[in-house]
Amino acid sequence: MERLRRTMMFVPGANAAMLRDAPLYGADSIMFDLEDAVSLKEKDAARTLVHFALKTFNYQEVETVVRINGLDTVGAEDVEAVVLAGVNVIRLPKTETAQDIVDVDEVITQVEKRNHIPVGTTKMMAAIESAEGVLNAREIAKASDRLIGIALGAEDYVTSMKTRRYPDGQELSFARNMILHSARAAGIAAIDTVYSDVDNVAGLEAEVRHIKQLGFDGKSVINPRQIPLVNAIYTPTEKEIQNAKEVIWGIREAEAKGSGVISVNGKMVDKPIVERAERVIALARAAKLITEEDI
Repeated sequence: MERLRRTMMFVPGANAAMLRDAPLYGADSIMFDLEDAVSLKEKDAARTLVHFALKTFNYQEVETVVRINGLDTVGAEDVEAVVLAGVNVIRLPKTETAQDIVDVDEVITQVEKRNHIPVGTTKMMAAIESAEGVLNAREIAKASDRLIGIALGAEDYVTSMKTRRYPDGQELSFARNMILHSARAAGIAAIDTVYSDVDNVAGLEAEVRHIKQLGFDGKSVINPRQIPLVNAIYTPTEKEIQNAKEVIWGIREAEAKGSGVISVNGKMVDKPIVERAERVIALARAAKLITEEDI
């Protein structure tokens, strides 16, 4: 079944209460941050907290992600701690080249081998946060079989471009499209950047509808209040689900008749429409809106 990644909630790795309560927020993925959200003097303590949180708390079906520090600092220690704790995904910060992915992949592999964990168990995600990273997005997206997605980190990116965030988001257009196309070419997920103005609900809604229209799988969020809105926009509506069901039923009817022509409500249906219907059904099942018996 396709995994939902509508929302990826940032949780500071040094905040014990948030680590404990994270499964209650309703996000599809929780990203425990050991990098920017943790001061230098708290790095060791945060790593230990996240390790024991992953081993102790029941995160159920929520995907667990940890953003590590760079390998040039304490990243290798972060990798060891979270792989041993059974994290689902390691997120690389400030990814600029495919070699960055390869280097972390090698560290993960070494930890898995040393601890008799099947190689490939731990997945990876890359955060692209600079002009260099955006231009290398295609190579980054295909650098490892572990990679399940790439994400845009807008604050560092706009700084590298000598600009800032604007309400209309035009400064992110090229980066969003590069990351999205690279992800789709590699067959992995594309996650949009955070919307930092947590009190601007209208602005958040407009941005989420825009990135959904582009084709992103979901959005990083920094406040639990943002989760219900983002999830709702990304969840298929009853009408979309019903239309998708009718397309699937039309496929089955055509197959039963030995016909290569699919017709739904008197209209011919071609392959792209079928693929979109199948994705709606997959998302609806992942969101537990329908079951296999419903289709």
